[in-house]
Amino acid sequence: MDEQALLGLNPNADSDFRQRALAYFEQLKISPDAWQVCAEALAQRTYSDDHVKFFCFQVLEHQVKYKYSELTTVQQQLIRETLISWLQAQMLNPQPEKTFIRNKAAQVFALLFVTEYLTKWPKFFFDILSVVDLNPRGVDLYLRILMAIDSELVDRDVVHTSEEARRNTLIKDTMREQCIPNLVESWYQILQNYQYTNSEVTCQCLEVVGAYVSWIDLSLIANDRFINMLLGHMSIEVLREEACDCLFEVVNKGMDPVDKMKLVESLCQVLQSAGFFSIDQEEDVDFLARFSKLVNGMGQSLIVSWSKLIKNGDIKNAQEALQAIETKVALMLQLLIHEDDDISSNIIGFCYDYLHILKQLTVLSDQQKANVEAIMLAVMKKLTYDEEYNFENEGEDEAMFVEYRKQLKLLLDRLAQVSPELLLASVRRVFSSTLQNWQTTRFMEVEVAIRLLYMLAEALPVSHGAHFSGDVSKASALQDMMRTLVTSGVSSYQHTSVTLEFFETVVRYEKFFTVEPQHIPCVLMAFLDHRGLRHSSAKVRSRTAYLFSRFVKSLNKQMNPFIEDILNRIQDLLELSPPENGHQSLLSSDDQLFIYETAGVLIVNSEYPAERKQALMRNLLTPLMEKFKILLEKLMLAQDEERQASLADCLNHAVGFASRTSKAFSNKQTVKQCGCSEVYLDCLQTFLPALSCPLQKDILRSGVRTFLHRMIICLEEEVLPFIPSASEHMLKDCEAKDLQEFIPLINQITAKFKIQVSPFLQQMFMPLLHAIFEVLLRPAEENDQSAALEKQMLRRSYFAFLQTVTGSGMSEVIANQGAENVERVLVTVIQGAVEYPDPIAQKTCFIILSKLVELWGGKDGPVGFADFVYKHIVPACFLAPLKQTFDLADAQTVLALSECAVTLKTIHLKREFCQALQQPDAKVLKNYLKVFFQRAKP
Repeated sequence: MDEQALLGLNPNADSDFRQRALAYFEQLKISPDAWQVCAEALAQRTYSDDHVKFFCFQVLEHQVKYKYSELTTVQQQLIRETLISWLQAQMLNPQPEKTFIRNKAAQVFALLFVTEYLTKWPKFFFDILSVVDLNPRGVDLYLRILMAIDSELVDRDVVHTSEEARRNTLIKDTMREQCIPNLVESWYQILQNYQYTNSEVTCQCLEVVGAYVSWIDLSLIANDRFINMLLGHMSIEVLREEACDCLFEVVNKGMDPVDKMKLVESLCQVLQSAGFFSIDQEEDVDFLARFSKLVNGMGQSLIVSWSKLIKNGDIKNAQEALQAIETKVALMLQLLIHEDDDISSNIIGFCYDYLHILKQLTVLSDQQKANVEAIMLAVMKKLTYDEEYNFENEGEDEAMFVEYRKQLKLLLDRLAQVSPELLLASVRRVFSSTLQNWQTTRFMEVEVAIRLLYMLAEALPVSHGAHFSGDVSKASALQDMMRTLVTSGVSSYQHTSVTLEFFETVVRYEKFFTVEPQHIPCVLMAFLDHRGLRHSSAKVRSRTAYLFSRFVKSLNKQMNPFIEDILNRIQDLLELSPPENGHQSLLSSDDQLFIYETAGVLIVNSEYPAERKQALMRNLLTPLMEKFKILLEKLMLAQDEERQASLADCLNHAVGFASRTSKAFSNKQTVKQCGCSEVYLDCLQTFLPALSCPLQKDILRSGVRTFLHRMIICLEEEVLPFIPSASEHMLKDCEAKDLQEFIPLINQITAKFKIQVSPFLQQMFMPLLHAIFEVLLRPAEENDQSAALEKQMLRRSYFAFLQTVTGSGMSEVIANQGAENVERVLVTVIQGAVEYPDPIAQKTCFIILSKLVELWGGKDGPVGFADFVYKHIVPACFLAPLKQTFDLADAQTVLALSECAVTLKTIHLKREFCQALQQPDAKVLKNYLKVFFQRAKP
């Protein structure tokens, strides 16, 4: 072997050596006999370096996985012998191999097993067991091999072909018949032999039992001797976590509902008498988390049994199952309320399913009602933040608690289905008592009280948020709580979590303010002062900006008395912050977008006359336009690239803010009614010069393009005079991304204005196409995936443009480009349909072709098109589906095929030749053919 290359296997080797080692590995994989060198090195123990041994196993793994069928019978025998020799050597080694080598060796054994067990090596397990016997090192490897085999056969994360899946099923069936009882016996012997002397091997063996129990005969494990041993392990500290997991797998195994019930009950009796149900005595939270998972498994298994028995009409046994479930509820509650969230989280599944049973029962017993209430109190308690939660810098622990809260929310929703009145009464009690004394209550209790009110909105669903009408008792309870929330002064609580929960809840129940509008002013003040948009926390300010926008939009009818006051108060928040002023603004530019949108909504939805609305909108947008002009001049003069970028960002924000104010308008009519057309046209004239700025083109073009999209909706044909000049600038010095973003703008104009823009389209059609073709023809590195993807997306955009033109009845735009250009365009469409393995583009191309055949396929079509149909379009309809890359198992490709069929159908309907062929009278066909060939001859 290349000793120099092997040096690169060491993790501390420099990059040149590592590269050489990688290249050597690739070389050995290709070489037909290099694996033999590695096999010999392993069998002879030539190398002591762990990384070289691992490398040798990797080469063998590749050989077995990909090239095994190419080996002769003798060579295959050599691999088997090598592995057995290596295994024998492990019994004698003074030190065991490193874990990563043992795992890799186990993988190679497993690969060889799935390849050979059914044919050449049926005694695989016998051979291995005869080598390892009860030697601890040998047992360790035997158990690792078993786990690797299980992974190959049943691991759902490993993707198998249908052939491999069939093979795996056959292997499992054969193992069940031939060797599983022997394997189970070996596990029993290992557990018995090592349970007190070697915890590592015992835990490994328990893991194997847990893995295999899902697909072997359960009676081999679920019997007195095995279960008693597993229960014994539950009392041994170093084994009990693994024993818990093993019992969980046993309980989880599908079986007859009555048998499952008996198994679970017998387990529970033993566990209870051994004191495991006394949760408060146990201090080891890691064990309790596993135990909670086991109890969850037992509870859910009993519920599955109950469901099956009810379905089968076996009422007697179903009653027993329900009784068994009920006896576990006290333990479930202890685990649910446990201060460790992992322990609590693991039992939620059982809890959720238990509530589902109660939901199906017509009448609940007093005990069941008490259980529901206990679960409710547990959920309320567990929703509470703890002292350690870091609100300013949320990490992994915080993310886990957020996920856990989501699980608790599902429980709360299920509680609402079982007993909505009880939930409402419980929340009201907690909410009222907490908010009465909020000044002296800890933040987490205040937050959870408001959070519970917030959660009721989804737990007690109504259509369109109508919580304050309909059911009188529910409406009055919610109304009462909302009134308390907004009048109690809790919005002043000095903790971000409480502040945010206040605003979230106010917006969630915005319909409350249509019932009691007198509370709107104080809530608006909370949004606008130090409690909301001017809060010391950036996180609160940011979220409040969004919530304020939602609040104003949902209550726009009630906002009229406060509009001018709000606009005055948010004036400083609307300021565009240029990079040079150095002062940090309260809101980020993304947050300011919401404030601008809110301002626009207030103005547009107000009851003011059009002149007043126009004046207010001009007051809102004029500062942006003035700042824009100044900043654009500064950008033209800026030398430093960093300064250029920050100025361009600021210009882009200005355009974005103006754009966002227009979201208040739904169409041109509303803009005209508000008298705002003129101010937006002024904005257009202010922003368009940015397109001719040679600096920071990408960001400036992107902003102006978005503004144009909005103005096409708001101003309609009033925008059209600006489009030619804007398009000309946007087509200069284009990259693929620029064109991809420009084409949707042209598509929007084409689809909206159709014939009105025909002259403009005819004028810019070829310049646009030249820009596209120039980018598509640029050479790129062969392995440059991002460049290839950009070109693919641009090609799609190009075909989408042609589809829009033809689909809008504007085919004359193409027809008037001159015969040579028309042919060039048509050829690109044929190429798109046939040559590029992109079903989305192919589908678009066939849509274009069928439309052109429909429009041009008659006598009045362009000269030569009839010829083109038969020479190119018809062959394309056959060539595309025959391509190897045309994958009919792919949904997008099937859509492309259906458009291909439509194209053929359209040709058939349009071509008189086909119609003549269908004539029953042969004389008509003869006369037609005479005329046809006279016309066809040059």
